[in-house]
Amino acid sequence: MSSGAAPAPGQSTNGSHATGFGAGVARTDSGAAEVGLAPHPPRDVPPVDRRGRGKRGRRGGGEELRVPEAEFTSYYGRPILKAPVWKWDIAAYLFTGGLAAGSSLLAAGGQLTGRPALRRAGRVTALGAVTASAYFLINDLGRPARFHHMLRVAKPTSPMSVGTWILSAFGPAAGIAAVAEAAAWLPERGVFGLARRVLPPVGRAAGLAAAVTAPALATYTGVLLAGTAVPSWHEAYPELPTIFAGSALASGAGVGLIAAPCAQAGPARRFAVAGAAMELFGSHSVETRLGLLSEPYRTGTAGRLLRTGRALTAAGVVGALIGRRSRALSALSGGALLAASLATRFGIFHGGVASAEDPKYTVVPQRERVRRREAGEV
Repeated sequence: MSSGAAPAPGQSTNGSHATGFGAGVARTDSGAAEVGLAPHPPRDVPPVDRRGRGKRGRRGGGEELRVPEAEFTSYYGRPILKAPVWKWDIAAYLFTGGLAAGSSLLAAGGQLTGRPALRRAGRVTALGAVTASAYFLINDLGRPARFHHMLRVAKPTSPMSVGTWILSAFGPAAGIAAVAEAAAWLPERGVFGLARRVLPPVGRAAGLAAAVTAPALATYTGVLLAGTAVPSWHEAYPELPTIFAGSALASGAGVGLIAAPCAQAGPARRFAVAGAAMELFGSHSVETRLGLLSEPYRTGTAGRLLRTGRALTAAGVVGALIGRRSRALSALSGGALLAASLATRFGIFHGGVASAEDPKYTVVPQRERVRRREAGEV
């Protein structure tokens, strides 16, 4: 029969000494000594300063233990940003818009310097390119009415809204200028005779109006892309308008070198040199200045397209300069410049899409910005 008294520390319930087992054994240094055990760990001494021990270990050459940094990832491996839903038709829209702008500038140059073949080629190409641009844009919107609805509001802070109005102003002016080229084919009498006399001066005014809006048409798409959250587009906001302006000039020069006689192609050659310089400078900058965000422009489909564009641009400029008296070489150079502009626009498009699909292009720059703010570098 139990007496109801609890056993003393270090003793078993039958009165014998503890053998080292049990909940109350060796909980203090004195208790451990009483039962003949070494204290492990000592419970009644001050805790060891482990931070100092770690420092001594580092001074002695020991390796510091640390938790590895977490890798960037996303839920279920899905992209952090939603990739642009734009397809190839928007990339084509970028090209045709630049071609329309460059061709109208070329036509204005031909008009002001008395080069009718250059003026005619520029006006006709500008009308064809802006018509294609409208088709690609409406095809992406899904319904023609959506383009009309965008004209109900004018938002200066929205590149898309501004671009819609630019396209709406440029299109009719380019169309009238191109139609004026047909005045010489009209009869000299009656209503058609009146149109034959009226169209040339109206066409000259319309051609100059199209040329005035052409720089905005050539560059607003670069501003539009840079205004998105797509990392490699957003970070390249200083370069994209420059690249697109240079590409527009080079493509317009290509039209002039193909369509105009060598004696009238002087402005086209100057356009080729100026456009190539702007395009090559901007392309080199986006591939080197953006750090990690330059990588999508150097690798994959975008890298191949941009390298092809640079090679074709260089070949086109060289051919334009040395082919002053060769119509065949001038035409080949013009074709190279047009192909270069197409490759550059598609390369920029694919580079942005690739940066939106990989989480590291969103996470790593964000971490770097946070680090700089914490370090007081910003």
